[in-house]
Amino acid sequence: MDTVLLALGAPRRRDILRLVRRRERSAGDIHRTLGGVTFGAVSQHLGVLERAGLVTVRREGRSRLYQARPEGLEPLQRWIEAMWDDTLASLKSLAEAEEARGKGRPRATPAEEEGRRRRAHHKGGEKR
Repeated sequence: MDTVLLALGAPRRRDILRLVRRRERSAGDIHRTLGGVTFGAVSQHLGVLERAGLVTVRREGRSRLYQARPEGLEPLQRWIEAMWDDTLASLKSLAEAEEARGKGRPRATPAEEEGRRRRAHHKGGEKR
């Protein structure tokens, strides 16, 4: 997963991945579409994406054709889903505990809470 995260860390590589997401494209086509980047840089970015398992490459004559490999993102997707599952489970537990504490009495509004704090502070001052 670290290799995938490192590969996705560069905005230009994310741009390239978007370009090859729906269809196969040659390195030259990717280079022309991006603009403002050398062919050598595009080639290096494609190599990083390939080593990370995010694109497939095949030769056709002198061209190398690249296409996104969605399954390359699966480890990252599973990790993110697990993080969300843990977070949502914690949130659910907190909400249930809050509900259990509040059963039988209505919850105070923010204005009521502020009034209670002021009265408690005022009473504390009178005792001195």
